[in-house]
Amino acid sequence: MTHILVLHGPNLNLTGRREPEVYGRQTLADVDEAIGDFAAEHDCDVRILQSNHEGALIDALHDAIDWADGAVMNPGAFTHYSYALRDAVAAVPYPVVEVHMSAVAARERFRSRSVIAPVCLGQISGFGLLSYLLGIEAVLMRTEDDEA
Repeated sequence: MTHILVLHGPNLNLTGRREPEVYGRQTLADVDEAIGDFAAEHDCDVRILQSNHEGALIDALHDAIDWADGAVMNPGAFTHYSYALRDAVAAVPYPVVEVHMSAVAARERFRSRSVIAPVCLGQISGFGLLSYLLGIEAVLMRTEDDEA
């Protein structure tokens, strides 16, 4: 069984209420439920955490070193300036996929640059909830490739 950490960054606790024209009307609980269902269908264990605090996300990445095969992370606004989160991703031995529900490159100019993406397996954005599921699929495919 593959073990994947799923991290939701700042303000994602307001998903469904915050800018629904950008992020949709599904709540974070809906997103987490869909992630759990997808993981169960793919014989995958997920541990999900949302935090508005940079240090909590870093701690979660560090703590997962002992159990995770990969991670899917939506760093929210930390994407654009958190070198501490970037360094945490670079430090872990497992692949991390950066995901975003909105098409970040099509939004405000400052959102088009990620300081985290260069140390990630890849970045998926613009597909709403599906961005998370595609991220999990990417981790699963990478871990299968590593086992082959």
